[in-house]
Amino acid sequence: MTPEQLLASTLWQSLGGAPALAHSLRFSGPAGGLPSKFEVSTLACATVGVATLAVAELWAKRRGEPLRRVTLDRRLAAAAFRCERFLKPEGWALPQIWDPIAGDYRAADGWIRLHTNYAHHRRAVLRVLGVAEEQEAVAQAVARRKKDELQDAVVEAGGAAASLRTIEAWARHPQGAALAAEPIVAREGRAGEMKERAAPAAPLAGVRVLDMTRVIAGPVGTRHLAAYGAEVLRIDPPGFEEMGALLPDMTRGKRCAALDLSAPEGRAALERLIAEADVLVHGHRPGALDRLGLAAERLRALNPALILVRSDAWGWSGQWAARRGFDSLVQMSTGIAHPGSDSKPTPLPAQALDHGTGYLIAAAACRALVDRSALSRVALARTAKLLVDLGQEGDPAAPGLGNVEDLLERSGTAWGTVKQVPCAARIEGFEVRWPVEAGPLGRHAAHWS
Repeated sequence: MTPEQLLASTLWQSLGGAPALAHSLRFSGPAGGLPSKFEVSTLACATVGVATLAVAELWAKRRGEPLRRVTLDRRLAAAAFRCERFLKPEGWALPQIWDPIAGDYRAADGWIRLHTNYAHHRRAVLRVLGVAEEQEAVAQAVARRKKDELQDAVVEAGGAAASLRTIEAWARHPQGAALAAEPIVAREGRAGEMKERAAPAAPLAGVRVLDMTRVIAGPVGTRHLAAYGAEVLRIDPPGFEEMGALLPDMTRGKRCAALDLSAPEGRAALERLIAEADVLVHGHRPGALDRLGLAAERLRALNPALILVRSDAWGWSGQWAARRGFDSLVQMSTGIAHPGSDSKPTPLPAQALDHGTGYLIAAAACRALVDRSALSRVALARTAKLLVDLGQEGDPAAPGLGNVEDLLERSGTAWGTVKQVPCAARIEGFEVRWPVEAGPLGRHAAHWS
């Protein structure tokens, strides 16, 4: 078996899938494209593959027919892990993806990354450092602080930061040790039977997915579900400012509504949506929904058949379970970004933890729709451990994807036409048709069609 076949088989079994079905997943084209000492290309192929295999399994069950073959193009899978970087507007421009203050800084005893793409996270960093919003002033202030002390101060202030560790140091860290005991995908409980609303001409036709996720991981997962026919409704606070450069890719196929969950009428509207949903995907930290009156017991009372898929940054146990986190920060803490010297951190060639976790979200949702598992949990840091466990025998100097123009497809968005990466895998007999063009958040009504 090839490396991606072996990993796909492992992931499929972690999702509770019958081992024999993994043989219906085939890989084609040249391997590689995401050069790194880590097996990033293998992770891309395997996670995209199992997400699509899970869609095919659900379709087979709904139609009462044998599983159709799933074929994945390795080069497209690698491109899918970099889709936000390959997005090409035609006749218009994207905003910058990174805030000017965000980045890696040398502290007094090593390196730290500050994540400031959200305004409230940026304000937290500036308060802790006591400086104006200017990159050089931030750099000078960071240089006077110890990295772990500054990391904890930023987090305590409501911001997001991570100091650079080695892989070995992370394994000794209490959170690294807690994470090592967690499964790749945690699955528990049993939900009631799904209500069929439409003939399954598309694999997920009639399946309602409530999307309460941000940035990349969750949106990648729900976008994958939308590609195969699910009705995906994304919910954000009114006026929420997501990173604009991501929206033409991450809202593709979805309707996007706004609800004020701090108001009784907003919570009531959300409860009505939950009562009629098949799947709820959310990336809130532990306890966040509980504070809104939507603890697990309430969700189950609203909808006994609801499938819940949760994602977070640092895992579901240990002292960091409720900590804010993003892909780039998890790479720092887990040692993935450690260059092996005192030089600047070396990130992966893609937001691979985000994308890999996103496809696991889609796979977990579809597998749960088959076997009625009530709750599935994934985490960026657990995906990081999966990647580290694959070894460090890759070649960082290997060729990348090069010119990907031949891979891209043209599509419309609310802002204008774009070229973007298509779905990397194909289910025999089905062609992906996106139901909704990408566009701004909050542009649709908060109800099911």
